[in-house]
Amino acid sequence: MSLKSLTDGGKVEAFIFDMDGTMIDSMPWHARSWVEFAQNHGVKLDVSEILARTTGRTGTESMRELFERELSDAECLGLVHEKEEIYRALFHDNFTEVAGFTAFAKAAVARGLKVAVGTAGDKHNIEFAMSRLKMDPLPLAIVGGDEGFSGKPTPAIFLEAARRIGVVPERCIVFEDAPFGIEAARRGGMRAVAVCSTHTAAELAGPHVIAAVRDYNELAHSNFLETLDAAA
Repeated sequence: MSLKSLTDGGKVEAFIFDMDGTMIDSMPWHARSWVEFAQNHGVKLDVSEILARTTGRTGTESMRELFERELSDAECLGLVHEKEEIYRALFHDNFTEVAGFTAFAKAAVARGLKVAVGTAGDKHNIEFAMSRLKMDPLPLAIVGGDEGFSGKPTPAIFLEAARRIGVVPERCIVFEDAPFGIEAARRGGMRAVAVCSTHTAAELAGPHVIAAVRDYNELAHSNFLETLDAAA
């Protein structure tokens, strides 16, 4: 992380967080739910392939990608509901945040930064996560994958999050754990922090990526927020 990288786009005004794998440590449980779902439907794909093809995409996009045929919206919604119910049941008793997330988000707000969420997850998964995270204060905006926006790697979800909080993209930093999300930030003209909970720093690299960390405790220990203040 360099000071030059932080100042290239002007003063940072907002953080936009992806949810799964970035705010909450949910990806192992999404993987397990995909395995069970695929077995139920006779899908002969390795879980790593499923995750590579679906992570960051909306539920409807994911189902059409997985089944490799045109499915009606109603069919997609039924399949998404089935898969995400499996996920929530698995993760329910194992719920945990990415280490240090809520404290980091609270500290960011205390320094005057706006916080939003941009996720491909649907309203049920968002409610599941937010009711357990108990963020204080809550994000100013949450954009979900069932609101009609195209999924990542397009920047639509992140751009809508920025619009809702009234911050231009170049003054936003996106926090992401997946290649599609990192690419979506680039396409949206936003800088990014790679949260390496599910992928390596090399897999999440890019000219707009200003830091790569394991979790938010690492960001706190590196005085990331203080560096932003200095850049401003």
